[in-house]
Amino acid sequence: MSPQEAFMWRPNEESPDLAGLAHDLNNVFETIAEAAELLSDEEQSQPLAAAIARSVERGRRLVDGLADQHLAPIDLAVVVDRAADFVRDLTGLLGRPEVCVLRQFDPGLHLRGPGSEWERVFMNLFLNAAQAMPAGGVITVHALSQSGGHEIHVADEGPGISAEILPRIFEPNFSTRRQHPGLGLHIVDTIVRRHGGAIRAANRSTRSGARFSILLPATQTPV
Repeated sequence: MSPQEAFMWRPNEESPDLAGLAHDLNNVFETIAEAAELLSDEEQSQPLAAAIARSVERGRRLVDGLADQHLAPIDLAVVVDRAADFVRDLTGLLGRPEVCVLRQFDPGLHLRGPGSEWERVFMNLFLNAAQAMPAGGVITVHALSQSGGHEIHVADEGPGISAEILPRIFEPNFSTRRQHPGLGLHIVDTIVRRHGGAIRAANRSTRSGARFSILLPATQTPV
C-alpha cells in the first residue's frame, strides 16, 4: 500500500480486523495519556501535559472515525475549534510564534459527518496555513450557508501561492518542502470530493496570503 493509499483507506466489509486495530491503537493512546498525567504533577510541565492529552483525544477521534461513518450533523464551529487547538498545540510545542484562528460565521452552521473527516480537513488546511506563516499570523474562516449549499473559505496571511505551484497543489506527493510527504492538501481534496463538494485554491485579492474555498452541495445542509 502506498503512503497516499494508506491515508485515503476506508473501512469496508473486506477490511481486516478494524475493531482490533482501533483497540490496539487506543491502548497506545492510553499509555501516552498516562504519561501525560504523570507529567502534569509537575507545575512547569502542565502545559505540555495538557497538549499531549489533547493530542491523545484527537487521535482517538480520528481512529474512531475510521469505523464510524455516521452522517449525523456536526457543528462547524466545533470542528474549526478542534483544528485550531491542534495548530495552537503544535506551534506552541515547536516554540513558534502564535497562529490564531478567527471564526467569521454565524453559529449553528452544520456539516454532515463523519466529524473526524471534517476535522482532518481543517487540521490540514490550518497546518498548511501555519507553515506559510513562520512568523505567526491569523487564519480566517468565513462561511456562508445558502439554498445552494455551503461556502467555506480559509485564508492566511502568508506569501500566497506561486503561479507555478497552483495547478499542482492538490496532487499527491507534491510538496515544495524537503522531506515532506505532500499529502495534506490531497487528503483535503479527497475528503471534500467524497462529500460531493469541491475545493479551490487562490491568492487573496486585497492582501498577501492564500485562500482555500470549499463548496458543498445543498445535500450537505441538515434538514
